Amino acid sequence: MKIFIIKNKFLTISIILLVIMTFIDYTLTYKALEESANQIWIMLMIVPPIFILIGLFDVWVPRETVVNMMGENSGIKGMVLAFFLGAFSAGPTISAFPLAIIMIKKGAKYSNVLFFLMVWSSLKLPIIFFQITTIGLKFSMIINITMLIVFVLGSYIMEKTFSKEELSEIENKAKEYTI
Repeated sequence: MKIFIIKNKFLTISIILLVIMTFIDYTLTYKALEESANQIWIMLMIVPPIFILIGLFDVWVPRETVVNMMGENSGIKGMVLAFFLGAFSAGPTISAFPLAIIMIKKGAKYSNVLFFLMVWSSLKLPIIFFQITTIGLKFSMIINITMLIVFVLGSYIMEKTFSKEELSEIENKAKEYTI
């Protein structure tokens, strides 16, 4: 029991706070539990389909294809593919990391994977459409073009920052994970 509590500190603290909050105002505890249940339900609706698609990507797309399209010698083609994979994605950013691990396992260039993660988190089409409707086309284009430039430069700089040994270690760690 002690090991469970140590490993799950956040859960333990949350339960203790909920118990304390019940004595203060039970309606707040009820609302907190109701909101937690809603969040769990939402995650159960989003995460399984994403993991199914990630599993299909892992099984159906051969390593040679990933190396050819996004590997060391992919050039601009790899960045363009990473952009489209990120921009036309669905789901929260957290779901992009398992796909990124698979991309690394299959031989994708590290800068392409970083660029993919950056685009997934900030330049998805629904986000861009929302920006256009709220802040206007001109300002939205300035923001998104600036982010795109920063993402391209940042992903290349990050890749160059790591030594070959560090990149190899990242690839080995990715191969250790099974999804």
